Amino acid sequence: MRNSSFLLVLILSILHLSSQPSSATHDTLSRGDSLSIDNPDDILISKSGVFSAGFYPVGKNAYCFAIWFSHPPCSGQNCTVVWVANRDEPINGRYSKLSLKKNGNLVLTDASQAVVWATESDPLSCSKTLFFQLQLLDSGNLVLRDRECNVPLWQSFHYPTDVLLPGQKLTRNTTLVSSRSNGNFFSGYYKLYFDNDNVLRLLFDGPLYSSVYWPDPAHVSWEVGRTTYNDSRVAVLDSLGSFTSSDDLKFLTSDFGQKTQRMLKADHDGNIRVYSREKDGKWAVTWQGLSESCTVHGICGPKSVCSYSPSEGRSCSCPPGYVWSNDTDWTQGCAPRFESFCNKGAHAHVDFLRLPHHDYYGYDRAYIQNTTLAWCKEKCADLCDCKGFQYKFNGNRGSFDCYPKIRLQNGYFSFSFNGSIYLKLPKANLSSYQRPTKGSNSLSCPPKVQEVFLKRTYLESHMNSTLSILFTVAMVLAGVEIVVVFLTWSFLIGTDPDKLGGYAKGYHLAGTGFTRFTYAELKKATENFSKQIGRGSGGIVYKGVLSDHGEAAVKLLNEANQGEDEFLAEVRTIGNLNHINLITMWGYCVEGRHRLLVYEFMNHGSLAENLSSDQLDWKKRYEIAVGSAKGLAYLHEECLEWVLHCDVKPQNILLNSDYQPKVADFGLSKLLNRDSFKNTSFSRIRGTRGYMAPEWVYNMPITFKVDVYSYGIVLLEMLTGGNPVASHAIDGEVKGGNKRLTTWVREKMKPGVAMETWIREIMDPTVKGPYDIKKMEVLVAVALQCVEEDRDARPTMSQVVEMLLRHESENL
Repeated sequence: MRNSSFLLVLILSILHLSSQPSSATHDTLSRGDSLSIDNPDDILISKSGVFSAGFYPVGKNAYCFAIWFSHPPCSGQNCTVVWVANRDEPINGRYSKLSLKKNGNLVLTDASQAVVWATESDPLSCSKTLFFQLQLLDSGNLVLRDRECNVPLWQSFHYPTDVLLPGQKLTRNTTLVSSRSNGNFFSGYYKLYFDNDNVLRLLFDGPLYSSVYWPDPAHVSWEVGRTTYNDSRVAVLDSLGSFTSSDDLKFLTSDFGQKTQRMLKADHDGNIRVYSREKDGKWAVTWQGLSESCTVHGICGPKSVCSYSPSEGRSCSCPPGYVWSNDTDWTQGCAPRFESFCNKGAHAHVDFLRLPHHDYYGYDRAYIQNTTLAWCKEKCADLCDCKGFQYKFNGNRGSFDCYPKIRLQNGYFSFSFNGSIYLKLPKANLSSYQRPTKGSNSLSCPPKVQEVFLKRTYLESHMNSTLSILFTVAMVLAGVEIVVVFLTWSFLIGTDPDKLGGYAKGYHLAGTGFTRFTYAELKKATENFSKQIGRGSGGIVYKGVLSDHGEAAVKLLNEANQGEDEFLAEVRTIGNLNHINLITMWGYCVEGRHRLLVYEFMNHGSLAENLSSDQLDWKKRYEIAVGSAKGLAYLHEECLEWVLHCDVKPQNILLNSDYQPKVADFGLSKLLNRDSFKNTSFSRIRGTRGYMAPEWVYNMPITFKVDVYSYGIVLLEMLTGGNPVASHAIDGEVKGGNKRLTTWVREKMKPGVAMETWIREIMDPTVKGPYDIKKMEVLVAVALQCVEEDRDARPTMSQVVEMLLRHESENL
């Protein structure tokens, strides 16, 4: 009887459990099980807890099955999503589910039981039991496998959306597709993919036209450091922040070597970026593909112009003679305010308005070399479908070229572009058209959070009255703000043109994110160049105060016979450099023979000024060594044009308020094309005595290894307190000067002498506080490798960074 009662209880318990919805708050889902959208606990969690997979809200009563970062903890729509199964067809918030069928397929069904998304996997021949299992790995990869074969049948890493996680490969069969906008998970218009020539590219694939914009289509692949000679078509980001692609695209993130969460993302604004998780849980950009955001194609609508400013970000505007096609949607572009020029005899009534530093990329009707401006105007006037033309100086041939445009697409304004667009307009009222200036016809961006409108009718599909009222109020406030900004700007223009500085000339705002100042502005900001804070071989640095930036460092370059076009080309390259350990350039000035550069002001001055102070303990010195190495590695290896500093020394390593180092004065040193660095020639010796590599003295070819040598000397100077330029005695011994600093250190490292002994002897005794003996050993070893006489024996700066960070990671 007791046995019968026990059996009855057991049967009832089994029946009860089988009637309950399955809950999957672990890392696996077994054959025949499902995840229900009605059960909030039905999620998969990786063993480490870093990733979760489940139903993620993407709109009003709209959900997608997704994978997201769940550590640090997040909730609602505040999580970082890395993969979405049904991004273009969200499911209902009731009765939807994901099931692992008995045949081994994953099936996502909607409330109506319609299949919205499914995998297609066939059981392997080695399988007999067909024991399928879905598992979320710590890498963020969702894997479906047969446990008997232990081979993946399907995995999310093979079907990325807009994110590439460390270890996940981008191949010839995969593509990253951006989201539609911030907060809208629908497929957008930007794609990162391997083209059929084996080069990794960014493509704008819009509803009406498409075009490649990265790498710069104006250059062939090898001019931008890519190669078509590969057949693997694979790219991968590793966990330390190193990206490698089979087309020779390689880069290190600015925080390379740190152990942290990372992801490479094709962003909705058309750029690709690597994000790293900071200690406070926020994401920081540690690398991005394009430094000029307006070079992204399709970012503004047809016939409109993209411009960028540090204070206002990116904006779109209509050129003279054009107005918005839709005042509430800038993606529809601009429309002409005049009739077609294709009417008979219309060409006799046209003229052209020059827009300096403007370009509309592509859609050239022809390409006419070595021609006059008058001939180019006549040609475009005769072609009724010609909307204007680009007239640009060709430095290689020393002549001007003409590009008649049949469409005005991909328009942008940037001082880094040296050509001009001549816009075709009616002659009758040409004088009434104004050249676009800062803020003209700008249209504010749409709200960051947008509702997702579904193709099907779902339950609770309408916004409630409260949301409707809030949305209406937000739109009214946005409209009022636009009017106030426009009226304020108009008032400034009308009452005091001097307040706008260079805007009156149309040359103030630079599209690369920095400003063109007038000489009078900088003279006033520096109080007639009275506050000198530094001096170098290239010029004198003064402290100034700018109305829109605050304190700044203004470098007055020595007068030279450098032309404006050459100077602007070099300024463009310098302005494009963007790294946490490089000084940020805010602007420049070129007037007559005056050449000035404007930089951010560094509170704690240079490393040279601080070496003798008591503020730089050994921990700070090690961090300065790592940071300055990262900055130099970026200059050497991550720019489209390599930059040789040629004068690395403590005076050119500046420290901010947190003593974070920033390499400075890399300005107009030497810009090198990637394919010409082996045959580098210099008209004169560059650098500072004591820090210069032997190549300068022996008239050998100059490569980036000269910077490596100088960096090694700086390390030895930070370690020993010795001065490589002049004699400097401490405790009766000369450190540097008459006896070379490198020789003195090597003599201390005699065979048989304990490491602790020789390190204690060479360490600067004026630096107080404890130090890590292993760190000091690493610094000495790295420094001595950098100062090898044979340049081939020296490491690259990226190898230096790796050696320094490897010690950090081994001791975490």
